[in-house]
Amino acid sequence: MNLGRRQFLGAFAGTAATLLYPRSAANAVVPAHDRWGPLGNGVLPHSTIEQPAIANAPALLPRALAALDAHGGRIAARDMIGIVDFSAPSRTPRFFLVDLEAGKVASTHLVAHGKGSDPANSGWVEHLSNRPGSEASCSGSFLTGQTYVGKHGRSRKLLGLDAENSMALDRGIVIHAASYVDAGMAADLGRIGRSQGCFAVSQSEISKVLERLGPGRLIYAAR
Repeated sequence: MNLGRRQFLGAFAGTAATLLYPRSAANAVVPAHDRWGPLGNGVLPHSTIEQPAIANAPALLPRALAALDAHGGRIAARDMIGIVDFSAPSRTPRFFLVDLEAGKVASTHLVAHGKGSDPANSGWVEHLSNRPGSEASCSGSFLTGQTYVGKHGRSRKLLGLDAENSMALDRGIVIHAASYVDAGMAADLGRIGRSQGCFAVSQSEISKVLERLGPGRLIYAAR
C-alpha cells in the first residue's frame, strides 16, 4: 500500500486545498502555489509562529515551533502539532499532541521507537538513523499525509522534511497501531515493544491520534 513520493505529494496537494483552517492558522499559511517548494526568494515569512503559553508543554515545544516556522511553506494546518521526545524512555507517554489554538496539550501517548535505535531492547533510544534497512527511528520534521489501511490497520503516511528524515516516505515510516504498545507492558517490563522505525501507538488510541493529526500537520521528533 506504499505510495511513491510523487504520488504522495500529488494526492496531498489536492487534499490540502480542501482543508478547513481556523482563521488564525489560515492567515499564517503562504499562498497555495508556494506550498510544495521554497518561496521565490528562498526566504520564509518571518515570525509566522507566536510562542503560545501552554501549560505542561513538552521541553521540545520551542524547537517544534521553530520547525513549524521553518517549513511554513509546506505545513497547511497549524492548529495541532505532534511532538515526540526520544530522550524519554518508552515506558512514558512521550508523544504529545499540542493544540496551539487552545494553548494546551490535548493528549499524551505511549509511542514506540525502532529496533535499530535500541538494539539491547532497554526502552531507551541510543541512536537515530535515516538509513533504509536500519529499522531505527529518525528525527526531524514530518508532514502528515493521507490514511490507508495496511497490515497494521488504519495508518497515516508521513513525509520527512529534513535531511535527517528525508527517507521516511521511502522507508515506510508511518503512524500505526501495535499490540506491543501497551500501558500494562510498560508497567510490568519498564518498557514497551519496538517498531521498525514507525511511530507505533496503542490500538486503543490510534483513532484519536489519526483524527487529531490529520493531513497537512507537523510532527516533530528529537532527543
